[in-house]
Amino acid sequence: MTTGTTTHAVAEGERRKLSAHALLAARRELYVLRGRRALLAALLDRGEATADDVRRAVALPAGIDPVCLGVVPGDLARAGIIERVGFATTARPEAHARPVSVWRLADRSAALAWLAAHPDRPDAPPAETDAAPGLFD
Repeated sequence: MTTGTTTHAVAEGERRKLSAHALLAARRELYVLRGRRALLAALLDRGEATADDVRRAVALPAGIDPVCLGVVPGDLARAGIIERVGFATTARPEAHARPVSVWRLADRSAALAWLAAHPDRPDAPPAETDAAPGLFD
């Protein structure tokens, strides 16, 4: 049974998560873009993918915490382009065998349109990369 207090606490937790993810996506926009492109490419190629596929495809410079890639699927899922179909154990030893989401392509046309509308961009100059330390550094 869920009480009003519990419902409010869950809603507040979700609000805080989305707020933190928005900040993270904005601060690490280039790497999140590349992660989303990598996830969609893997899904178009193989039908299912996980965070492991994104981590293999996206090179992060020293000083950029890979936690920024955790926001990769959110907007794509909310847009109905991808959908979670389950969980798998990560194959990356440094991730300590934790569960990761397994994603499936839900809308191929939308994925192709998203990729066309969001091309990769060149790396930011070093001064821009290091200019704004903060919440997730």
